[in-house]
Formats: sequence, structure tokens, C-alpha cells
Amino acid sequence: MLPDHLFFTGVPGSRWSGVAQILETLPGFNISDRKPERVYEFQDFSSHLGSYFGKGMEFDSDIETWSKELINQYIDSPWANARGTRIVKSHDWAYKLPLIKKLFPDDWIMLVYRPDVVSSAWWHGAGGFKITYPKYDWYKDSTNMMCEIQKQNAAILEYAYTQDATWNHFTSKWIKDTFGEEREAPHKFHDMLVTIIK
Repeated sequence: MLPDHLFFTGVPGSRWSGVAQILETLPGFNISDRKPERVYEFQDFSSHLGSYFGKGMEFDSDIETWSKELINQYIDSPWANARGTRIVKSHDWAYKLPLIKKLFPDDWIMLVYRPDVVSSAWWHGAGGFKITYPKYDWYKDSTNMMCEIQKQNAAILEYAYTQDATWNHFTSKWIKDTFGEEREAPHKFHDMLVTIIK
């Protein structure tokens, strides 16, 4: 049975948005957060659709000092309805994974890992600071972006290690094994790994 939320994180350029979009085609996922103003089109498996949380983005990710009730209301606010699993996307979740698991013990966390340099190169190639949604102005410049990518990836790997998580390539078999549904998945992204912590 799917959870209410799938807290989802990966660094800029990890191609995590494409992973999320494939998962959102599965039965039981809620895409009512999609609006024309929440779209950035680049190419297949690289576009942005739906809401993003983060520093300087449409929805804040600073949940540390909020009450549980306020967090619940805010987390769900981008969606037009509460039916199905909402994929709650933020690069910043990388720094808040233990807190998320504490606040939402029945929900799942999905981590996407792709090495620092290739992620940075892909993000810049996809538009970089010209990406219109979500906005990346908070990251300031390419040097700071690379620094954040390195820190986020390190935090993702550390949390996965503490949870004894098993990393897998994002394949059709992994989707079938994890969600019980058949979906095509790109097989050429050999440098991208995924894991779900339940």
C-alpha cells in the first residue's frame, strides 16, 4: 500500500525530476499540483512538472521550527486534492532526512544519487540559472551550486548508509519489484542510482 507522501530528493542535475514523472504515471499517485506555471520543459526525462520545495523556490523547505499541524498543511498545500500519494520534491530534504522520518514515520523517502560533476554538467546543460521553474537564484553562482551538489550528495549517501539502504539502477525491473507495476524506464543512465526508505 502506498503512503500519503513520498519525500523525494536528489541533487540538481541528478535527473530526479524524470524519475518522479515516471513514478507519477503509476496508479495511486497524485499529480493535482501540476499547473502551467509549474512547468519547465527541456527534454524527455529532464523537464520539471509540479511543485518544488526549497530555498528561494515557490514552497519553503524550512520545516524545523514549524508545528506538525502546520507542516502537514503546508506540505499538502500545492495539491488541489489529497487523493493518492503526493511526491514532495526538494533538494533541501537531503539535509532534513532524519527529521522527515521522525515527523512522517509512515511515509516513504526516495533518494536519487548521481555523481557530483556529471550532475552539475547536466544541470547547466538543462538551462542552469535560466531554468524558469523552479527558481535557482538562491544558489547564486556555479561555484556555490557545485558546493551544494557535493554537500547534498554527501548527506544523501550518509543517510542511506545509516538506514542500510540498498541502491539500485532505475530500471523497469526495479519499478516492477518496488511498485508492482510495469513501466518503461531509461536504461542508459548507468550513473544514476535510486533507493526507497520505508
